[in-house]
Amino acid sequence: MNNRIEAAYAQRPRRWVFELAVALVVVVLLVWSGSAVETAGTTQNGAVIAWNILAGIFHPDTDLLFNFTTQGVPYLLLETICIAFLGTIVGAIISIPLAFLSASNLTPKPVAFVGRIIIMAIRTVPAFVYGLMFIRVTGPGAFAGLLTMSLCSVGMVSKMYIEAIEDLDVRVLESLDAAGCTTWQKIRYGILPQLMPNFASTAIYRFDINLRDATVLGLVGAGGIGAPLIFAMNSYRWEEAGAILAGLIVLVLIVEWISTKIRVKLARG
Repeated sequence: MNNRIEAAYAQRPRRWVFELAVALVVVVLLVWSGSAVETAGTTQNGAVIAWNILAGIFHPDTDLLFNFTTQGVPYLLLETICIAFLGTIVGAIISIPLAFLSASNLTPKPVAFVGRIIIMAIRTVPAFVYGLMFIRVTGPGAFAGLLTMSLCSVGMVSKMYIEAIEDLDVRVLESLDAAGCTTWQKIRYGILPQLMPNFASTAIYRFDINLRDATVLGLVGAGGIGAPLIFAMNSYRWEEAGAILAGLIVLVLIVEWISTKIRVKLARG
């Protein structure tokens, strides 16, 4: 037995030529990619600027960090949370009828196809573009950020809702139908209990994403903490930037911990 195993191992295909060729291709691609890196824009003060950035981040402005006025970090973080939360709620509500219309197991295929095209079109446009569009309509501020988060949420949340709807256990609906249940009773006792945990988990996950996106949208004037952050960095006020980043880090960690607990609870029942 051992001799046969050793003979089969000795006759195994020799792949070292192929592996060597793949390694050479990877090395050539890395060298070629590195040749596109330009360092002409660097200056001798780059190290000094980098050091100032790190020093400011690790020595945040405590007066700004604990300023509870409308110009302080706590208020700006609260505004960012509200934009992300309300945007998620509005987007999740809009996504429910759109997802049901786009589910191929509940609606005719032409209707489902049109619904999926609409969702795909919504998902194609970046959040920055939506932010700039709504700022032109409503003016800069938190409301533009809310509308942007809502529309951006529809694209992803609808897609996840459709997958949950198409994974429904139809045997439950058939049992309720055989028992003589009405359409509302089938929705109440057969569909919603299956969908609500998935719907809630998707909405919570999207809230995590919206919280980060709301920070970035502030850079274009859509409310939140992004605008003060970019102003502080453009003015080389690294202590203020450090205070804002410290608040963001703490906020994201807290929200991530809470949302993870809720998703685990929903998944396990």
